[in-house]
Amino acid sequence: MQIAKDTVVTLNYEMFDTEGKLLDKTEHPIVYLHGGYDNILPLVEEALHGKAKGDSIDVTMAPDDAFGEYEPELVRKETKDVFPMEVEAGMMFEADDPATGDVMLFRVTEINGNEVTVDANHPFAGMTIRFVGKVTDVREASDEEIAHGHVHGEHGHHH
Repeated sequence: MQIAKDTVVTLNYEMFDTEGKLLDKTEHPIVYLHGGYDNILPLVEEALHGKAKGDSIDVTMAPDDAFGEYEPELVRKETKDVFPMEVEAGMMFEADDPATGDVMLFRVTEINGNEVTVDANHPFAGMTIRFVGKVTDVREASDEEIAHGHVHGEHGHHH
């Protein structure tokens, strides 16, 4: 079966920076609903379209096509007392964006005395990314998966 709209794709991947350094790889295959549901990076989805089990892709993406440009305004300094617990570098926190009211995910990047630096940029923001993937399975999506816009069951979403 070929990957097409409303198929469920299972794949393994590795992501590299421009120097060939491994940034991320699957420990277990990822599973997503194909066809414009925003479940995977658009250029990766485009490259996978028409592929079948056993096929591979190798896509290089500029920051705008991957994890976005690095935005300095998403870096903030806070005092330790605004955190609910003992804070350490690498911890992740959700917070409301005062400008938009949206919930943002912040990563603690530095602690200097009572000052905590948090960053809402994706760790790979501003980077050109090479995505290498191999399709391990393709199946038709269920009506429920299509209606919900994501995969259910093993390695997918559970309600």
